[in-house]
Amino acid sequence: MDGFTGSLDDSMSGASVSDVNDRLSALELRVQQQEDELTVMKAALADVLRRLTASEISSSSTKKHGGKAYSMSCVSNGGTSGRKRDSTSVTRKETMSSAAKSGADRKKEVSSQRSQMEEIQEREEPPHPKDLSPSPSSPHPPQTPPTLQQQRPAQSADSSKGHVPPKRGPSVKRSSGMERSQSSTWDSSEENRNKLVKAASTSRLLAKVVKNSDRHKDPVISQAKMSTREKNSQAEGNHIKMFMRGRPITMFIPSDVENYEDVRTELPSERLKLEWVYGYRGRDCRANIYLLPTGEIVYFIASVVVLFNYEERTQRHYLGHTDCVKCLAIHPDKSRIATGQIAGVDKDGRALQPHVRIWDSVSLATLQVVGLGTFERGVGSLAFSKADSGQHLSVIDDCNDHMLTVWDWQKKSKIAEIKTTNEVVLAVEFHPTDPNTIVTCGKSHIFFWTWSGNLLARKQGIFGKYEKPKFVQCLAFLSTGDILTGDSGGVLLVWTRSSAETPTGKGPRAFQISRQVKAHEGSVFCVCEMRSGTLLTGGGKDRKIVLWDHELRVDRDIEVPDQYGTIRAVSEGKGDEFLVGTSRNFILRGTFNDGFQVEVQGHTDELWGLASHPSRGLFLTCGQDRLVLVWSSVDHSLQWSRTLEEHGHCADFHPSGAVVAIGTHSGKWYVLDAQTTDLVAIHTDGNEQLSLMRFSVDGGLLAVGSHDNFIYLYTVSEKGRKYSRYGKCTGHSSYITHLDWSPDNNFIMSNSGDYEILYWDVPNGCKLIRNRSECKDIDWATYTCVLGYHVFGVWPEGSDGTDINALVRSHNRKVIALADDFCKVHLFAYPCSTPKAPSHKYSAHSSHVTNVSFLYNDSHLISTGGKDTSIMQWRLVEKSSLSLTDGLLSNSAPHRVDPIFALPPPVAAMHIRDPVIPPTANGTQEPCPDTPPPTKLAPPTSELTPPPSDSTVSLKDSLEPSDDTPSDDTPSDEGLPPLTPPS
Repeated sequence: MDGFTGSLDDSMSGASVSDVNDRLSALELRVQQQEDELTVMKAALADVLRRLTASEISSSSTKKHGGKAYSMSCVSNGGTSGRKRDSTSVTRKETMSSAAKSGADRKKEVSSQRSQMEEIQEREEPPHPKDLSPSPSSPHPPQTPPTLQQQRPAQSADSSKGHVPPKRGPSVKRSSGMERSQSSTWDSSEENRNKLVKAASTSRLLAKVVKNSDRHKDPVISQAKMSTREKNSQAEGNHIKMFMRGRPITMFIPSDVENYEDVRTELPSERLKLEWVYGYRGRDCRANIYLLPTGEIVYFIASVVVLFNYEERTQRHYLGHTDCVKCLAIHPDKSRIATGQIAGVDKDGRALQPHVRIWDSVSLATLQVVGLGTFERGVGSLAFSKADSGQHLSVIDDCNDHMLTVWDWQKKSKIAEIKTTNEVVLAVEFHPTDPNTIVTCGKSHIFFWTWSGNLLARKQGIFGKYEKPKFVQCLAFLSTGDILTGDSGGVLLVWTRSSAETPTGKGPRAFQISRQVKAHEGSVFCVCEMRSGTLLTGGGKDRKIVLWDHELRVDRDIEVPDQYGTIRAVSEGKGDEFLVGTSRNFILRGTFNDGFQVEVQGHTDELWGLASHPSRGLFLTCGQDRLVLVWSSVDHSLQWSRTLEEHGHCADFHPSGAVVAIGTHSGKWYVLDAQTTDLVAIHTDGNEQLSLMRFSVDGGLLAVGSHDNFIYLYTVSEKGRKYSRYGKCTGHSSYITHLDWSPDNNFIMSNSGDYEILYWDVPNGCKLIRNRSECKDIDWATYTCVLGYHVFGVWPEGSDGTDINALVRSHNRKVIALADDFCKVHLFAYPCSTPKAPSHKYSAHSSHVTNVSFLYNDSHLISTGGKDTSIMQWRLVEKSSLSLTDGLLSNSAPHRVDPIFALPPPVAAMHIRDPVIPPTANGTQEPCPDTPPPTKLAPPTSELTPPPSDSTVSLKDSLEPSDDTPSDDTPSDEGLPPLTPPS
């Protein structure tokens, strides 16, 4: 009782601490937003001053030099005077450092500027009479404050000498991101003067904006809100300006847009449907593979629970979870499944609470959600009760105290709760015949719990004369009621209930070790009880699967090949088969006679590289596990694999499809034969990570983008087998992030880490095009840049510039797919040229989505996860093709359903908004009269076998659309024809 009371106190204090943390997080968020607003306002005001000053200097210089005006050079953030025409590069590092300052630094800077401005105003001298003459850019003499009058003579003198005054440097750099200051370092004797100059510049900025407000009513002034994207019509041409971390980004409106006011971005008619998931989470999980009566293997990766029929090669997916699924348990009826997830954070910084979801494996309907608000970090392990037909569920929380809770899951009520230990707990199980006994094991312990009402009493297992293991890794129950444990020493121990104590005695009945068997070299990682009463154990170090008879004698054994990794999970399969999950994320199916066959495989580390074949349904992935894998999107099989010496980060197929180029983290890049995997070429550009490889449309050139801020160009011959350096694009001030070619291979558009949009003239020596408005009408062959007029509407409100990892336009130019940092895949209409454009959102990944790519015919979209190592294949479906019959095809025999009469309009898909949800079928849409009949036949299965679609019932976040769109993104569309490929 004391232990239970103590756990209650702990939970209460934990709840109060959690509440305080939530408040602190909210306050920090508000402070950050206010600081960002200050930064944006300063940048906007500085931008106004820059334009005014440039206009005045240009006009005065025209008078002094006989009417000869300085040329205007349009660079990344608008036009500026050509005072520095001899500059060879346009850099942005100073502007980024200013915009990315911490909140504390910003506050100090603002307060110091205020005090310095006051000091300057006190020390001002009377203005020189010549400074009171009317400004060329103003219709009347400006009433300038003393600070402005003080600076004018010096500025005029410097301009006449052809020098750039360093006084306005800091203010101008923050807003417009022009060239680097001529003097990168100032000696200490000038520090105070420079501070005063900076303050004077800010004072001058504020005064000029106020005095010229009647004439300069520009939308820039309204940039106090982070989400504002203003539209400006200026002398140099129409352009759109958006702000990222307080920095203005200018995008020129194409000539074919007559009136930007009429531009609208609607939701795309296309939808995405999750068709296949590549990969399995075995590297850090255990006991997460089971064979269901439907003939499907159930396992998980990312936030998806996969039901895979390896005979029919079909998958279904349960998509109810909002973050990483970490554990899985099967109900005694073999139909219902419980899966537990970890805690997460959504895009707004709100916590996604860990919980357990119980769902039906036939209908994929969610039956219950338990533990919301109870679990702290995540669900470490869970188990259904067996003696009472699975009425109860025991759960171990992954928090420091590893709380054990017992639930009546159908009533969603917590019956008992207690702290187990501060050490790691690896497994929990109910005794199969004694409903009041629960067993937990983990680091250096095994505990036997007696559960009575809302109380749990603990009895620790005593090892006595036997060596105490570092970890008790797994446990199982023998037909005699004894408990079998496997530990890190490779030993099997049999625990038998002591006959000295009676069930009615005080406290739990003790279990004592009755037998010890040396089973494996290294640890015993998993144990599985077979239907016949025999046992399977899986070893870690020796990678052996051992079959034990009823007397715990070795019957058979087999070794898992080294390339698959160590054993993490073992489960019984059909007949004499068994299933094995490994640390290298393989699922193997095997027998002792015939060996192993790979059923599921994937990457084992963070995944970034993705490339689609130009003419076949193949795609390539590469990641930090140094693996290069080529997959078939048709039969969902691995075509070939190769291991590199370096971490792969980016890739692209040559347009001929003959070779593929792969960039690595070290600056080295490889060219492989796409058929034989033979190494064709190796080159090195710089010594930093390569962020992209991009062949030109005709395959004659290759662009290599690097983190050293350069784009390296190569001429390509012999169908991608010969490369020679052509040139280098120099001008970015941060690492290259995205790049696209023009159809004639003459121009390149590139983005960088500090939000630049630059254009390059390739035939003229990879020269930077300074007048960016000249490139506004180029029809880019591909569109992967995340910044540009045609795509800027994809950016979410308040973005810091790193929220979007990848973007790709479909080949038919209808839609844009986007990979973001919040585990979502988005589908936008193309072009997307209005702020906060609506999109369809899809959840399946549980980590940042690193890349997206359409297949050559736009039939499917491929997305890759970062830390979750998953690859998702989505089918593109036209909205008009969604059919009610798709979700209602009979399971008894294959047949077609032809629509013979008109049905009512489509019904919006249902979304589950309450965690407590009754079992329901997934939302569907009825077919239109012209809907083509399904082209895919339902396979013959038993009456209980669900159709091989990925119908799901999920939380509203699971496949949620954008905030201002209808929730209709979860249609069941099995058997529909893919999207028509472009002509």
